[in-house]
Amino acid sequence: MRGVMSSITAVVLAGFVGYGAAWYFGMVEGNFSALLFLAAVVTGIYWVAERLYFLPQRRKAVAALDANAASRQAELAKMGINQVDDNTQEARSRLIMQPWWLDWTAGLFPVIIIVFLLRSFLFEPFKIPSGSMIPTLLVNDLILVNKFHYGVRLPVINLKVLDNHSPERGDVMVFRYPPKPSLDYIKRVVGIPGDEVAYLNKKLTINGKPLPKTALPDFFDADSMRYAKQFEEINGERKYRLLNDDDRPSFIAGADNFPYRDNCRYSTEGVVCKVPEGQYFMMGDNRDNSLDSRYWGFVPEQNIVGKAFFVWMNFGNLKRIGSFD
Repeated sequence: MRGVMSSITAVVLAGFVGYGAAWYFGMVEGNFSALLFLAAVVTGIYWVAERLYFLPQRRKAVAALDANAASRQAELAKMGINQVDDNTQEARSRLIMQPWWLDWTAGLFPVIIIVFLLRSFLFEPFKIPSGSMIPTLLVNDLILVNKFHYGVRLPVINLKVLDNHSPERGDVMVFRYPPKPSLDYIKRVVGIPGDEVAYLNKKLTINGKPLPKTALPDFFDADSMRYAKQFEEINGERKYRLLNDDDRPSFIAGADNFPYRDNCRYSTEGVVCKVPEGQYFMMGDNRDNSLDSRYWGFVPEQNIVGKAFFVWMNFGNLKRIGSFD
């Protein structure tokens, strides 16, 4: 039995390692949520089997060993032999010890299930891969995302089962990229359902009202070694900073043929969109260096992952740690 389980476990673990390696080298499109869910299921099966079968079997073997040792000692006592070498303690330890294939499965289940539940329903860490949200978020910022702020969703399938808050204008939100839902994107909510969003000549207007925009000192981007014009914008109850690049035209070049594209009007000045029900219009704070709703359209409600709210680490700049708007 042990040999069979050892072989089966080796194959299972090899499968996880192979998938991880293929994902790392870009041979497959990985899904960490699905991988963590599968790991929780597999290790959970081993954990239940350990509690209900394997551990009782090992305990039964130890009990049999103790019974045999007691019987042998009684027989020797009848023969007048009271001093004998007792090696049963070492044998007991070997019998009760978890084999490697249970240690690497059932033994890991409590840790994996805690990580899975925390990540699925409470907070999930993300790493900022690009500069589209500069100056609010910098490349390599490690952030936390509140998974329950917009409602509780089932992991992997992302189905909402419990409502909470609705996204508000100005929120920084993580969502599944509509053209490729296996990717997570982060942008700022600019327009909510029913809004008319106009971004013309690099000025944002919501429902006909221009958003207040105040000039700030220029922002120096250490990665590009360039200065950019910086502003403070107020959208709803949120104040945040944004960048504009005078060298970039207002024209939106290369917009996709996305769902509800008829709700948008493109011109040399920019774009005007009416946000459909159940959809959101997203933009990056680095306005002229962000691939966002101006190019690929609206974010459906079912694509929402959570609300970003805290930088918990940036190994290159510890001053980045803290909350943000």
